[in-house]
Amino acid sequence: MTGHTRDTIFVDGCWIASTGTGTLPVTNPYTEEVIGSVPDGTVEDVDKAVRAAAAAFPAWSQTSRDDRVKYCSAIAEGLKARAQEVALLASTEMGAPWQIAVMVQAGLPVIDFASIEDHVDAIEWESRSGNSLLIRQPVGVVGCITPWNYPLHQISAKVAAAFAAGCTVVLKPSELVPGVA
Repeated sequence: MTGHTRDTIFVDGCWIASTGTGTLPVTNPYTEEVIGSVPDGTVEDVDKAVRAAAAAFPAWSQTSRDDRVKYCSAIAEGLKARAQEVALLASTEMGAPWQIAVMVQAGLPVIDFASIEDHVDAIEWESRSGNSLLIRQPVGVVGCITPWNYPLHQISAKVAAAFAAGCTVVLKPSELVPGVA
């Protein structure tokens, strides 16, 4: 087996072993070759991730919007620095043509995180409607389940918005394209 194999899941800022023993194959759709495998996560893994995200929420939600935007900008820079790696994974795991992999699969996630400041600044965080006061504030853990097409873009669009709003995230990416995620 060649290509992308991972034997851990990312929970609470660390790569840890899944509580399960199963794995899922990662297949190149162009060659139909198995190019790697990933853990088949369990209910216990999800519970652990949700508990960690819930524990992180109080502190993260109190972080200033400016600081959250800075974190999103740093993520954008990290994605930009790894664009070729992301494009190669997208091309291999999805069968995406190279130019599409570079421009869309690797490029759009950078834009999502880099442009979040414009979106956050456009939100009216507090407003009046008649006698009511509407306050937009972080509410908790956001659960994201994303599809195989545009895998990292689907993730970045959801995660950038959640992070910028002050929410924490538990993500379950598609098992078909886990390396891109």
